[in-house]
Amino acid sequence: MSRITIPARDAVPEASKPLLDAVEKQLGVVPNLFRLLALSPAALSGFTGLNAANARMLDVRTRERIAIAVAQANACDYCLSAHTYLALNLAKVSPEDAALARKGHSADTRADAAVQFAWQVAQKRGQINDAELAALKLAGYSEAQVVEIIVIVAENVLTNFLNNVAQTDIDFPVVSAAA
Repeated sequence: MSRITIPARDAVPEASKPLLDAVEKQLGVVPNLFRLLALSPAALSGFTGLNAANARMLDVRTRERIAIAVAQANACDYCLSAHTYLALNLAKVSPEDAALARKGHSADTRADAAVQFAWQVAQKRGQINDAELAALKLAGYSEAQVVEIIVIVAENVLTNFLNNVAQTDIDFPVVSAAA
């Protein structure tokens, strides 16, 4: 059971309701993460803005692989479950590639460089070395895309920390970081 109350949809603050309506329109449902964030309209607004901006960065398959890698690095079962589901069903990442993402890799050569870099950023809290950055650039990523990968990692770290603290009830098929 969640350690922070996840409000029913009709129990969120008024300012959060239009934002949750937009989430439902986009996803078809309102996952527990968004209802948890809805406790603070400012937090929900900030997160949905960042999420919308990140949706314009890289391709969805790479973003979901990164999200899986970061969730695994932070042992966040909620995010690992959500992003594995999204990767398999929305982004059409293969089950094998989703499993590789949990180890900081991808079967796709170019995406592998981004996922490895994201894994390193998460594991080392941004303290990467010159060779790790050079490897990403050598794979064809621009400096703008380097920034985008870091921002995608940061968004996922935010949700990982929130869900780990809250122990948010998982509303996706459960995937455990410990498995």
